[in-house]
Amino acid sequence: MTRPGILATGVAAAGAAYLGLIGLACAAGDPLGGAVQKQPVNIMAILMFLVFVAFTLGITYWAAKRTKTTKDFYAAGGGITGFQNGLAIAGDYMSAAAFLGVSGMVYGKGVDGVFYTAGWTVGWPLILFLIAERLRNLGKYTFADVASYRLEQKPIRSLAATGALAVVIFYLIAQMVGAGKLIQLLFGLEYTYAVVLVGCLMMLYVTFGGMIATTWVQIIKACLLLGGCTILVVLALHHWGFDFSRMMQDAVANHKGHDVILQPSKSIADPVSAISLSLALMCGPAGLPHILMRFFTVPDAKAARKSVFFATGFVAYFFVLAVTMGFCAITIVGTNPTYLDAAGKILGGGNMAAIHLSNAVGGPVFLGFISAVAFATILAVVSGLALAGASAVSHDLYANVFRRGRTSEGEEIMVSRIATLTLGVIAIVLGLAFENQNIAFMVALAFGLAASVNFPVLFLSIFWKGLTTRGAFVGGFMGLIAAVACVVFGPTVWVSILGFAKPIFPYEHFALFSMSVAFGSIWLFSVTDRSTRAAKDKENYRYQMIRAETGIGAEGAAAH
Repeated sequence: MTRPGILATGVAAAGAAYLGLIGLACAAGDPLGGAVQKQPVNIMAILMFLVFVAFTLGITYWAAKRTKTTKDFYAAGGGITGFQNGLAIAGDYMSAAAFLGVSGMVYGKGVDGVFYTAGWTVGWPLILFLIAERLRNLGKYTFADVASYRLEQKPIRSLAATGALAVVIFYLIAQMVGAGKLIQLLFGLEYTYAVVLVGCLMMLYVTFGGMIATTWVQIIKACLLLGGCTILVVLALHHWGFDFSRMMQDAVANHKGHDVILQPSKSIADPVSAISLSLALMCGPAGLPHILMRFFTVPDAKAARKSVFFATGFVAYFFVLAVTMGFCAITIVGTNPTYLDAAGKILGGGNMAAIHLSNAVGGPVFLGFISAVAFATILAVVSGLALAGASAVSHDLYANVFRRGRTSEGEEIMVSRIATLTLGVIAIVLGLAFENQNIAFMVALAFGLAASVNFPVLFLSIFWKGLTTRGAFVGGFMGLIAAVACVVFGPTVWVSILGFAKPIFPYEHFALFSMSVAFGSIWLFSVTDRSTRAAKDKENYRYQMIRAETGIGAEGAAAH
């Protein structure tokens, strides 16, 4: 088969996989881990959120006047400092799923939540020591710039854009559905209104403000989230006189499982599942396009390293707070009938533990603040995702694949804005259509795809001289197909959704297997490639290595 034929087949297979998995996710149900009960309208929360929206829209107006070039739109002109970018990266990473999901998991299962936070945090040193500096030196706007630096542009950018859009779409749908459900729970607004509101605000931020607006929205959101969670933990620990040991003793005594919360559950007790989950959580962040895109917003590689250093500290601190909130809620919320239904389960589902805790220790005003922060968290994350998806369409596909670099800056920005509006409409439609989709399933799938498709190609393109265009293209799509197959034939879909007695693939977590397929296929198809193109790919590695290690020829910050 010719190379264009292989390219078309790969893209078509990826498209079919997306549609199939979205349909399966729709059937998965139980989006927030409990029955969603519409709450009374929380005026305080709505007022606080409106203040946040008004302020960030003002920032968008300011950013729009400064966004004149593609570098401004995609990378904020490369003028963000390391500390600012560290906060913004943390803001991108600290989603509502992390804020409410981790504390809810600790509240329900104990140390399972701790294992998840350890995996998510450990991934950051991997980015710090191996990827950040080289990514900044080699890239321009997207991680596809790095992956295709010495390889053939068309197939590799097509693969990278496919992987980026796969992660963005699944992550975006999960955030949109989560937004609708959370606003239903926290503000008392209808699900439809919440989804449309988030989608419209996302389109405004990205379409007019680009990366400058998105960055500052993330920074403000990160400060609000870290500050609010710190106050919440301080107020909660005051209940025990700031004695952490007493708090843990009470958590064990008051939880229905008692000492069981100090042991891992069956889902991660199995060594294969534990390793597979760890790989997804550790390597997934190094393949998330909206995270990788942030390294091009700083002026140089030194600032990129500082970004990861600060982001690691902020993220680790946030997860410590989230875990502490979960253990505190076991006693403060779990023993208070006000927050429990007739069956003794927490109102609104397990993910409401942090929200109820804020009401218990701070009253309705603090509840309104934390609720507004939760919504702002989703709003900031979807903005970053939309920008990453739009850049994959406009910069990678349109400018470099379809037009082969023959575009003007104004034309590329226009396509990116159209792509943002299109993604916004798609996100709203899918958010409304798949109201009962399982959020945890989609987020886990996004991380697994990032670790199985984007990470292997990016990692080997930087560090392995023997990588060829054919190896990267075929191996990347093999990783995608393996990830999809493991999900479809695994317990979550094959048994729970499709109703078969036993799964064909026995493990819930698949990254160990799909990553092995991706790395193995990339190696096999590279070492067996004897083409002229393969020789050129290998020859160009030394030039890439010089730029990656020294920064000679790297993109600089824009002058304004």
